[in-house]
Amino acid sequence: MLTLTIGNKNYSSWSMRPWVLLKQAGIPFQERLVRFDGFGEDTKFKQEMLKLSPAGRVPVLEDEGLAIWDSLAISEYVAEKFPDKALWPRDPVARARARSACAEMHSGFGALRTHCPMNIEAMLPQAGALAWRDQPQVRSDVQRIVGMWTALLEEHGGPLLFGEFSIADAYYAPICLRLRNYALPVPGNITDYIRRVCALPGVQAWVEGALAEKEFLDFEEPYRTGR
Repeated sequence: MLTLTIGNKNYSSWSMRPWVLLKQAGIPFQERLVRFDGFGEDTKFKQEMLKLSPAGRVPVLEDEGLAIWDSLAISEYVAEKFPDKALWPRDPVARARARSACAEMHSGFGALRTHCPMNIEAMLPQAGALAWRDQPQVRSDVQRIVGMWTALLEEHGGPLLFGEFSIADAYYAPICLRLRNYALPVPGNITDYIRRVCALPGVQAWVEGALAEKEFLDFEEPYRTGR
């Protein structure tokens, strides 16, 4: 059976992507959680992850002695291993666009990720309002996401980005939670898409696990003091 090593569900957006993908697609896997205690070379987290991959980060997927790290590489591996699940769109043009969208998420939207880090258990509209007011690049990131999602939803008719659930929806699920929890302003069609993604059983299962952790990590939440 596949084993997926992840970090804290409340904070780890990169872990969330392949976990939701596997869960929503109904692919059996075992979960291994390595809790964050910092990201320096001398932390327990780093030392534990270096045993699994030279990158020393989550997520890592293990399959019969093979370790695959990086969420996009994991997604590609799973799509090839389970072709019947159609995790990428079957149409080659749509598939190319889905890969482009995931690659853009993988390498972009740094301002949104920096100023609105994932924190599932917290509703942070004040932090979101400050980021929106003071960080023009956050506004630019959100506008690009809105434009991309709108075009894909219109082109493929919904309910998800490429019609049926795909890797692209799993990849943008953490962004949906950021936009919701930080109350960033988006149009109604995007709010509806966020609700549909948050209602996916795979996403709901991840959120339930995140809420059950009840573990406050101050180095993950520089925008909050105290509890």
